[in-house]
Amino acid sequence: MGAMTLDEHCIVMDAKLTATPVAHTPTMYQELDARFAQFQGCVLLSQHRFTEDWTCWEMHPHGDEVLYLLAGAASLYLYVNGAEQCVEFRQTGSVLVIPKGVWHTAKVEADCTILFITPGEGTRNGPDPRIQSS
Repeated sequence: MGAMTLDEHCIVMDAKLTATPVAHTPTMYQELDARFAQFQGCVLLSQHRFTEDWTCWEMHPHGDEVLYLLAGAASLYLYVNGAEQCVEFRQTGSVLVIPKGVWHTAKVEADCTILFITPGEGTRNGPDPRIQSS
């Protein structure tokens, strides 16, 4: 196994702690669900560059998600116990832990690159939870 970049691949760590590199494709997430049994017991290591705000909210019901800011700046919005919280994510090298079950999204302040450690099982994406709870 040779070196690779997270620009072109992600790494899936399964329940047996086996790391499997997977190439980025437009249908990668659907393929990962099928290939890794809906991500049961899996963690995804990925890196993404953002030039625009996230288009939806997401939530991970089976574990905390860890974000590590490699470059740029963003504001992360978390919907916790019926209230929105804003966390400034501006200092390169800073880490943010998003608790399991918390809906979150981001507004990009300056083009940013974030490393994600994501418990993938049961991940949900959807519209603004503030609207859903009204």
